[in-house]
Amino acid sequence: MDDDVRGFLRTFAEAVDLAHRSMGADQGEPLADRLTAYLGTPVAEVAVVTEEVMNHRYADYDVALAEVAGRDPEASEVGVGGGDMRHHVSLGDLVGGAHGRGCVGQVDYVSVAVGPHEYRRAIALGMRLFRYADHPVVVMQRKSNRQYGRDTGTLEVICADEDTRAALLDELREVALEHSVLRGQVIAFESSGYGHESQGVTFVPRPGVTEDQVILPPGSLARVAEHVSGIAEHAETLRRHGQHLKRGLLLYGPPGTGKTHTVRHLISRNPTHTVVLLSGESLRYISLAASLARALQPAVVVLEDCDLVAEDRGMGPGGRPLLFEVLDAMDGLDSDADVTFLLTTNRAQALERALVQRPGRVDLAVEIPLPDEPGRRRLLELYQAGLAFGDEALTDAAGRTEGMTASFMKELVRRAVLAAAVSGEEPGDEHLRSALDGLLASQEELTRVLLGNARPETEDAPASPGVTGWEEGGGCGDPYA
Repeated sequence: MDDDVRGFLRTFAEAVDLAHRSMGADQGEPLADRLTAYLGTPVAEVAVVTEEVMNHRYADYDVALAEVAGRDPEASEVGVGGGDMRHHVSLGDLVGGAHGRGCVGQVDYVSVAVGPHEYRRAIALGMRLFRYADHPVVVMQRKSNRQYGRDTGTLEVICADEDTRAALLDELREVALEHSVLRGQVIAFESSGYGHESQGVTFVPRPGVTEDQVILPPGSLARVAEHVSGIAEHAETLRRHGQHLKRGLLLYGPPGTGKTHTVRHLISRNPTHTVVLLSGESLRYISLAASLARALQPAVVVLEDCDLVAEDRGMGPGGRPLLFEVLDAMDGLDSDADVTFLLTTNRAQALERALVQRPGRVDLAVEIPLPDEPGRRRLLELYQAGLAFGDEALTDAAGRTEGMTASFMKELVRRAVLAAAVSGEEPGDEHLRSALDGLLASQEELTRVLLGNARPETEDAPASPGVTGWEEGGGCGDPYA
């Protein structure tokens, strides 16, 4: 490189530096100057340590930072100015160089969900300046932002003392877990379409399904509930005697018989358990759900329609990768983890044998079959609530609905009420009979197929052994609403 080129590059660099200095003067106080004064050492000479924060844990770390920084009565918050470019560059870039590229601005905040109907004002882009272990530290919080290509949040920490910086990060992890906003909540994973790292969670209101709203033969519900909550109640005794706590419960039976309703009751009666709901595409997050359940135990991981991913390997040309994730997640937890895997399926015979034949995967299988006639009568009584259907009409309806599901009985009552509303009358026996006639008519064949299941068991699809029982249940609308 000749002298003329070197001279040009030197002049160009000075011009760029002068431009940066001029921009800083126009926009406000240079960020590097503020942080240098606070740290007592040139900020550009101090390493920046970055830690990624998954979206579903961002609120946890905001809570942790607020607590730890709040111990310093002189702690402060500093924002970053400079327009959209501040979203595209790291903290090191903002304060690097002789004068840095960023300036002091306003802190950006965002409202993040911390419950079904609760929100928290968290820092979306900004810094906390506080003393930790008698050392000044700077922590920049940056929430994920798809607009700027950030799929996860980050914490960027500056501290001249390396040991203090490491200790701070360790404590933030502990406090974030201890005070996690997910603990004791019912959550469902959601996929944003931006890759595995961008998943978030939706907080779901905990259902309020009481024991008297679940109709099962005597002893059946108690056995199911004991497997989930009874073990949790005696967890310390079981641990002391070296017994495993991790367990699996499988609810199986035809569609619409009430498996999801049973799940809702189990969630209701365990208000302190963290519950992770997986169904459909979100089943891919089984490993993450298991890890979260272990951290926030006691916990329940619900896998709805698990046959979609756990079909027997012998039934297809190759293995199912998602099946292996399910097995690994269930086996990966320590035996003393107070975690229940609660699975539902319409096709128990299609499940991978390895999933149901090892303790700690599935220890109890409970069949939720089609209700018998007394069961259908009790379902009608439950669904009619305060309606004045007569004894004869209820008995007649129960006798004429052989092979129908709990969902069918629920729909029958709804149609009776609708028929009464259309005619401007109070619901009565004639409306119930009329609604049943309509549902059983030939033009309603598809409805009966969807809401009932009269197909007999065949040699190709035998029932799996388990506790026989029936109960009222949903199958209509949001299963956890």
